[in-house]
Amino acid sequence: MKIEQIYTGCLSQGAYYIESQGEVAIIDPLREVQPYIDKAEASGAKIKYIFETHFHADFVSGHLTLSEITGAPIIFGPNANPDFESTTATDGQEFKLGELTFVVLHTPGHTMESTTYLLRDKNGKDHALFTGDTLFLGDVGRPDLAQKAADMTQEDLAGILYNSLRTKIMPLADDITVYPAHGAGSACGKNMMKETVDTLGNQKEMNYALRSDMTKEEFVEEVTDGLLPPPAYFPMNVKMNKEGYKNIEEVLKRGNSALSPTAFEAAANETGAVILDVRKAQDFAKGHIPGSIFIGIDGGFAPWVGDLIKDVEQPILLIADHDRIEETITRLSRVGFDHTLGYLEGGFEAWKKASKEYDTVTSISAQEFKKAQEDEKDIPVFDVRKPGEFEAEHLPNVHHTSLSDLNDHMAEYPEKETFYVHCAGGYRSMIASSILKNRGIHNLIDIQGGFKAIKEAGIETTNYVCPSTLKKKNTPELDSSNKAS
Repeated sequence: MKIEQIYTGCLSQGAYYIESQGEVAIIDPLREVQPYIDKAEASGAKIKYIFETHFHADFVSGHLTLSEITGAPIIFGPNANPDFESTTATDGQEFKLGELTFVVLHTPGHTMESTTYLLRDKNGKDHALFTGDTLFLGDVGRPDLAQKAADMTQEDLAGILYNSLRTKIMPLADDITVYPAHGAGSACGKNMMKETVDTLGNQKEMNYALRSDMTKEEFVEEVTDGLLPPPAYFPMNVKMNKEGYKNIEEVLKRGNSALSPTAFEAAANETGAVILDVRKAQDFAKGHIPGSIFIGIDGGFAPWVGDLIKDVEQPILLIADHDRIEETITRLSRVGFDHTLGYLEGGFEAWKKASKEYDTVTSISAQEFKKAQEDEKDIPVFDVRKPGEFEAEHLPNVHHTSLSDLNDHMAEYPEKETFYVHCAGGYRSMIASSILKNRGIHNLIDIQGGFKAIKEAGIETTNYVCPSTLKKKNTPELDSSNKAS
């Protein structure tokens, strides 16, 4: 028996390769499926099953492409009913894989089709549990993503999840290994551990959602408390996973089109494409195409693209280092952004050599910011971290305008007065700076290294939260035409 977790850090996602006696099962595959095929071929094995735990919201699964290439059936749990050929398993149904047996455990609550797969060894002993988004390490799947589709409230779904955990998962033996679909950093839960594998017994001890003395009412309250709004692209990913999508090879072929600076500029003007710059933050600061949006490839790239660009149908033009073009297009497609039209041949340097107009972001060190604080009074500072980060500790009298909700705070930014922007480490503040500049707000200064550098510089901080800093205002979303407004 071979079980391999294939973990993708930028999505905090775990896919699984299970092999026994020349037969392979893949659970929750990523969209680029060739690595699974290569693993099976290297072992002289054949992919027999493709198991899906539910319709994923945070990434596009590779189930359709993998099935087309290998002929392996796609297996969902009850209530799935996708728009393509698949097997809808019944609760308790068994699937043989070499000497192993998979048992279908229908565990609705995160979504109504959510299913957990129990793996038994050749002796019939329960060995592992592939929990999808039903059970994470330290948490459970959020119950608000499928409420519209299920015509239920998040409280209704949380109550169903409570029953699923207590009737299907908690009665299982403590020595079973838990393999979840996500780890820390995923928007599918709130308090996930950084570890990606654990025993069920340890989870029973430390996971708040598995407390044996917890009532359903207590569970519903705790699971629904503090849920941030899900990223805007989630519903479209569910739709693609349920209805189908293009082969990733088609997406890569179209996106891998090299465009000269003149052709690139013309494509941007003709299509209204978002110009997405994925280089390093400080490279973007030193020079970028006016109106372009920075979301660095070396960070939480795909989730931030989905959270901020929102519409997966949005055309995209890329600015990236040449050796990372295909990687960027692939990672965009993982979250359903299939409309990359091409990239700037020669990168930003080619744009400068063509004597095209470019813009910069003023970016200073935390020490320089400290000196500016000493020289000036009441400097406007904007913190774009998440609410929890902000509430834990922040600068005194700072404005909190979290990156995910930046559009709701646009009217709070000064029109003429210089202000400063920071996040935790410098990645998100550069994203925010690019969006602000895209909207015509240029009187900003980015603080390199973010809050970490600010603390290291010995600048005073506090954990007092003024309610007014969390107030939102209604303003338009990011203009897909990529023009300042």
